[in-house]
Amino acid sequence: MTHELKTGGDRGYLRIATEEAFATEEQMDAILRLVKEGRADKGTVSLWGFYGTSTSERTTFIRERLLDLGPLRLQAMDDAGIDKAVLALTSPGVQSMHDAEEAKRIARNANDHLKAACERYPDRFYGMIAIAPQDPEWSAQELKRGKEELGFHGVQVNSHTHGHYLDEEQFDPILRACADLDLPLYIHPQGPPDAMIGSMVEAGLDGAVFGFGVETAFHGLRMLTTGVFDRYPGLQMMLGHGCEAIPYWIYRHDYMHRAGVRSQRYPRLKPLQHDLFHYLRNNVLATNSGMAFEPAIKLMIEVMGEDRVMYAMDYPYEYLPDEVRWMDNLAISDSQKKKFFQTNAERWFKL
Repeated sequence: MTHELKTGGDRGYLRIATEEAFATEEQMDAILRLVKEGRADKGTVSLWGFYGTSTSERTTFIRERLLDLGPLRLQAMDDAGIDKAVLALTSPGVQSMHDAEEAKRIARNANDHLKAACERYPDRFYGMIAIAPQDPEWSAQELKRGKEELGFHGVQVNSHTHGHYLDEEQFDPILRACADLDLPLYIHPQGPPDAMIGSMVEAGLDGAVFGFGVETAFHGLRMLTTGVFDRYPGLQMMLGHGCEAIPYWIYRHDYMHRAGVRSQRYPRLKPLQHDLFHYLRNNVLATNSGMAFEPAIKLMIEVMGEDRVMYAMDYPYEYLPDEVRWMDNLAISDSQKKKFFQTNAERWFKL
């Protein structure tokens, strides 16, 4: 069943896309310099060694559209019936950089650049804050600036920072700031760190096809199993791509986590205040970015609740207007569909 894609809510809801990427020239130049100098990890080399240099139609489209925060993006949104986009600095953000001062400068400049675009198109674009986890205290201050001065609506962290994860003690200032400022924390993929990537590159499975999801789910599970949400019960963690498959696995995650705690086999696994189902239903939000697949979306709604699942396109990496039509035709109730496309995003991002 096909229908014309229009903005403006003609189907009873606006369409808000909640995981849409942009880049700056400064960021891309810095990442490509690391690749050229041989200082980037294998995941970054695989991803940006391709996307940054390939002359294919797809990679040229992606580079051009990442850098555009104006007419090209707006036309693509109009053509796909997307009313509003929540924008974040593309993966890996500044997290692959070794010089913390450079990372902080590029992140701050990207935030200012995005703010200018949001001011030009206040009814279409909304911002997520870029930070440099290499300096957690600075990042906490940038989160405060991002919310209070720039008017942004969340933060995106591109999973690991040189193989380190947000549940580690040194990153607590970031988690505390997100909780205190009531900013949702979107954990987005990047290439697995060298300690994890193994033979994924040789197998062609290191990127969005598999490695991204494995590594980001690992990050999400570290957050779920180490007491982060007991310390910060109001903190909201967002995961894309079907919640990185965690709802499908949650029964086994919970069962074996409790067994691991009882065994006292792992020093980091301590008893939690709740089971993992509780945290998934109270502290985790999910989008369907790159997962325009009805069974996966219905599973998320069933396991997590209809108030916690949102639409995302993953532009410009995945841009297929037909996917929007498929989502319009989801076999869910009208009220659930409006939550999925519009009101959940308005609630959690405070749009």
